[in-house]
Amino acid sequence: MSESSPLPPVRLTSEAELARDALATPLLSRAARLARWAGPDTRVGAGGELVEEQLPGAADALGLTGDDAAATASEAWRVAVDTGLVEIVDEEEGTVTAGADLALLTSGAPQDVLGVWLTALETVLADASVPDLDDLDDLVDAVDDGGEIDFSTLDWDPEAEAEFLDGVLGNLYLLTVGEGGAGESPVPLPALAASMIVPDDMGEPTNDVLEQVSDAMMRLDDQFRLLEPVGLVDFQPVDETLMADTDEESPAAADDADVSRYGMVRLTPLGLYGLRARLLESGLTAPAVGDLADKGADALLDGTATFPPTAARAETEQWLARRERLPAARELLAAARGGDAGAPLRRLHCQQALSLVGLEAEPALREVLDDAELGGLARVWLSEHGAADVPPPSEAMIFWLTIDTIAAQLAAEGNSAELQGLVEGLAQQHGGFFAAAWRVDHPATPDVLEAMGRLHPDKKVAKEARKAAFKARSQQGG
Repeated sequence: MSESSPLPPVRLTSEAELARDALATPLLSRAARLARWAGPDTRVGAGGELVEEQLPGAADALGLTGDDAAATASEAWRVAVDTGLVEIVDEEEGTVTAGADLALLTSGAPQDVLGVWLTALETVLADASVPDLDDLDDLVDAVDDGGEIDFSTLDWDPEAEAEFLDGVLGNLYLLTVGEGGAGESPVPLPALAASMIVPDDMGEPTNDVLEQVSDAMMRLDDQFRLLEPVGLVDFQPVDETLMADTDEESPAAADDADVSRYGMVRLTPLGLYGLRARLLESGLTAPAVGDLADKGADALLDGTATFPPTAARAETEQWLARRERLPAARELLAAARGGDAGAPLRRLHCQQALSLVGLEAEPALREVLDDAELGGLARVWLSEHGAADVPPPSEAMIFWLTIDTIAAQLAAEGNSAELQGLVEGLAQQHGGFFAAAWRVDHPATPDVLEAMGRLHPDKKVAKEARKAAFKARSQQGG
């Protein structure tokens, strides 16, 4: 994901709901319980970890049994230390006390709770980037004379592992928030692995690429098992019987009925919040629906210019919910004026926003009937809403509005099939369109006519459009 391309806006639940979700996550709730369990007799090692003889008591405090009880308790304790729920009082003595942040979980604001949870998330993400080392001797052998791990002797690049996991989570975020994406539906693990491995321009993946996808899928299976207890994802692991069946087909060849056996993952509402926070921290533009609700109409129209239609409507509805309808309509119309490159798209979004205002906007629309930039828009809106006594537009206004509309569509969609159909229809219905259009006093006239020349399939008509574009540019002195 590049910093120049803003991500689609995400719909977040309220901070109060998210804070409740955070408190209910298995990992944070265990960490809080251990922080309250710890006392004067609790001892930790040099790294802040519970000493081995304390682990059974910690597991008992959490009600854990079985082979993984000690490891689970140890993980919860480390999260308690990293998040400030536990504070090491004396490193030499190895004594601890309840940390200052423990009180935030019961008496802090939702934002405070979420801050603690985000710290816990970073701890778990760091753990998830560390592979299982089957032979600990490898790690010992990799320690150089200075006491540092020499990663070059291991088949493990910690930066590459972290980048891989970040990339996977970024793709999962995009699939969740993108228009027409997965939304709240789970994403198959093979598809997520393939999004990191298979090049976009590759047709049929090679056997080598398929093997890489399978390896990546198994790494993700391990990682998502670690990430589920912190509340980032809901995860259905890979069916363990697939591991034992050597004749099982590859995940890339599985049909829809079988794909769930290869693992399914879905970001939780808390996970969406957490990944967005990390994206913002890294400098990316990651909007959320509602960000513009307390800003002016100019910010709304410019901000929603890159939003998918559903998100733009949701953002506009939240903006309108905070305002009286008639003043809001006037503010939208004022913000839609302008001769800059973004103005046509602002006017298109203004028209869409006014459709949500309803009939209360009518006085504002009548006030701009004689406005050179807004008069055509006003007539269209009033006619669509059944208003009486709407004055007919002049021919000049019709042509100006046509150029403005095509300029907005170009900015919103580029050379789309829908726009090509509009161009063909215009040229067919108005035989002298280009002879008149080049004279239109609109800043986008040359660019619109050039685009019509590119889009129209008839070479003769396309040539007319290009000639008209040349005349328009000459008229504007460009």
